[in-house]
Amino acid sequence: MAIKKKTYSFRGGDIIDTEEYHDGKYGAPGEKRIKRKKATPEEMERVNKRNKEKRCRQRMLTYFREGDLFATLTYKVEERPPDMASAKKDFSKFIRKIRTEYKKRDVELYWIRNIEMGTRGAWHIHLIVNNTGDTASLIQKVWEHGGVYIESIKDSKSYDEDFTKLSSYMTKDGKTTETKKDGTEGKPRVKESNYSTSRNMPLPEARVKKMTRWKKKVKPRDGYYIAHMHEGINPATGYRFRRVTQIRLNRRI
Repeated sequence: MAIKKKTYSFRGGDIIDTEEYHDGKYGAPGEKRIKRKKATPEEMERVNKRNKEKRCRQRMLTYFREGDLFATLTYKVEERPPDMASAKKDFSKFIRKIRTEYKKRDVELYWIRNIEMGTRGAWHIHLIVNNTGDTASLIQKVWEHGGVYIESIKDSKSYDEDFTKLSSYMTKDGKTTETKKDGTEGKPRVKESNYSTSRNMPLPEARVKKMTRWKKKVKPRDGYYIAHMHEGINPATGYRFRRVTQIRLNRRI
């Protein structure tokens, strides 16, 4: 059985992602396999969440840079929407006005957002948007329902060099918990959420390669270092998988 390796290249090759997993129903000679089992609903939720984070992160790496913006749009108490449908309408009206201003500047608008209702009833919208130079003032002007807090992506508390943390933060939902200082899991802070992106952000295609052996050790490419690596067992197949992020040492961005 072959090992399938998918390779994604971002930012002109400054960031390289690889995914390795067994491709087929049967193992190669000498390959140990964990007993296959039906994935539980909890395991499927984790897989779905991980895939959503992956797609969010890939869009960030493809369409956004450190100078772009991370904004939080809040609601006054008296302006809080009665439900998610109303909050989505508020955002749609807001982003149409922003898009109109971008067209006037001959700039294409890219955005990622998550509408969240907290466990205490407060609403807010997290938004990542490409910066035209005066985007911050445009957002302040157009959002009419409450306060606006804006910072550069690089200054966000969830920023890291390959957007892993920020993508996790942007895709959190009602089942996402935060780890306390003592290492224990806290209660979810989001009761309801709705994640979406602009439609003009297709994901990059992977370069696919088949290998015959599972390499026990991963070495970085020349001129790169390994920023993140995750290995595990796919509960549905019983075989191992691996995800690796490598970053160029002297990257241009």
